[in-house]
Amino acid sequence: MDNTGIKYKEAIKESIEIISQDPNSIFLGYNVKYGSMGDGAYKNIPTEKLIETPVAENLMLSMAIGMSINGYLPIVFYERFDFILNALDAMVNHLDKIKDMSEGQFKPKVIIRAVIGGKLKPFFTGPTHTQDFTETIKSLVRFPVIKLFPDYQSIKNTYLSALNSKESTLIIEEKDLYDKIVT
Repeated sequence: MDNTGIKYKEAIKESIEIISQDPNSIFLGYNVKYGSMGDGAYKNIPTEKLIETPVAENLMLSMAIGMSINGYLPIVFYERFDFILNALDAMVNHLDKIKDMSEGQFKPKVIIRAVIGGKLKPFFTGPTHTQDFTETIKSLVRFPVIKLFPDYQSIKNTYLSALNSKESTLIIEEKDLYDKIVT
């Protein structure tokens, strides 16, 4: 595909559509089916693969862990990276450790998408919607935590690597880059 003039967000959307071709993929979070992201990144994903959740971050990730243990490939979406703090119990104490706690019986794999909120005006959402916890979370878990580089091939490679990996991956996007043309 010719990627000339493709925006950062479009490269993410293409990557998500590739992941959706996996028959076990399922997408969950708030705004995946009905919200702003439902009109973009998930627009071409079959609705039966989209699970709209309440704003309950720990529940979202805990649900994804259970789905993974039962053979699904869950992709959890956090519209604001700040709110992933509410999911740290599930992430740090369960997703990251369940393989050890179960002596290898359970090996959940979840792909987590989180967006650092935009700081550009006129839509600056404030300090509680724009924080970046990348380095902190890297220090808490053993699976890959990757902030997307604004390059078309890097975006695609990151998502494909997460798809093909045997372990969970947290992918961090930056809202301020969504309209940036990537090469």
